Amino acid sequence: MNRSAPQRKTPEPFLWLLFSAGGMAAALILPVLLLLFGVVFPLGLVDAPDHAHLLALVRNPLTKLVLFGVCVLALFHFAHRFRFTVEHGLKLGRFDGVIALCCYGAAVLGSVAAGWVLLTA
Repeated sequence: MNRSAPQRKTPEPFLWLLFSAGGMAAALILPVLLLLFGVVFPLGLVDAPDHAHLLALVRNPLTKLVLFGVCVLALFHFAHRFRFTVEHGLKLGRFDGVIALCCYGAAVLGSVAAGWVLLTA
């Protein structure tokens, strides 16, 4: 019977899950928001909602939760993509720990900032 050393658990599967979920959220939701608020409303193709209506919509807890989820997932998608771009593209793999800490730390700080903005809105 061959016994090998126990495998060390890593957070890598969880980070890949956040990466893929963030890519999906960013690909499905952000282009629609950018199209509406960046093109359709400014060009007058559709009447823009008034400030009171948008404020009431953003103050809805379900809307806050969805916006928070999109922000968090998009930030972690960016962090994971940027980490591997820096490590493999720039051949800086020897600094894996520092790069990962900076990338995911920035995603966490951005998530906290998004949560604070949504809670105070």
